[in-house]
Amino acid sequence: MEDQIRKHESKTLWVVLLTAVTMVVEIVFGISTKSMALLADGIHMSSHVLAIGLSWFAYVMVRKLSQNSNFSGNTAKILSLSGYTSGILLFVFAIYIVVEAIGRLYSPVTIAYNEAIVVACVGLAVNVASAFLLHHDHEHSDHNIKAAYLHVIADALTSLSAIGGLIAAMVWDIPFIDTIAALISSAVIVKWAYGLLRDTGKALLDIKAETTHKHSH
Repeated sequence: MEDQIRKHESKTLWVVLLTAVTMVVEIVFGISTKSMALLADGIHMSSHVLAIGLSWFAYVMVRKLSQNSNFSGNTAKILSLSGYTSGILLFVFAIYIVVEAIGRLYSPVTIAYNEAIVVACVGLAVNVASAFLLHHDHEHSDHNIKAAYLHVIADALTSLSAIGGLIAAMVWDIPFIDTIAALISSAVIVKWAYGLLRDTGKALLDIKAETTHKHSH
């Protein structure tokens, strides 16, 4: 168990550092190119820096508490609590993107497509690399690493929709497609956030999946 904690701690730290650098680049280029989808990708990535940073901190805490003979609590709860908090962050930032995107629909701006597409591709590449770093055994894993992995996958979706939206907007000269892409991504991310909150909430309240299944009959 301790070896798994150290392994996940190392993985999440690398992803935090990688994501932080990419976040700064995407936000700067999102503002300079005036791409809503790219800016949304950068803003959403900032939530990943915070959320995955929280996941990393949770592993540090669990490792230290496990070595403390005075601690008799359940360290798994710490990982579930971290995952639950990540779910809230995922939900909040998705809503923020929706609000910003709707505002952009009412106040459209000129987009520098080529630059925006290049940076969005870089963001997608970073997300794919992070997903490989955070890949884990889903059968025997904790909610904390699942939450970190979900944040990366959600960001990959945002990057992919940004690229698709920008290309479509450039080819057909319909700028609002870029914004629509951000809205669609946000809707999917909200759904994922709900699932994460539901699963981690059950773990925190010691509600077994089997019990829920029995009550449904």
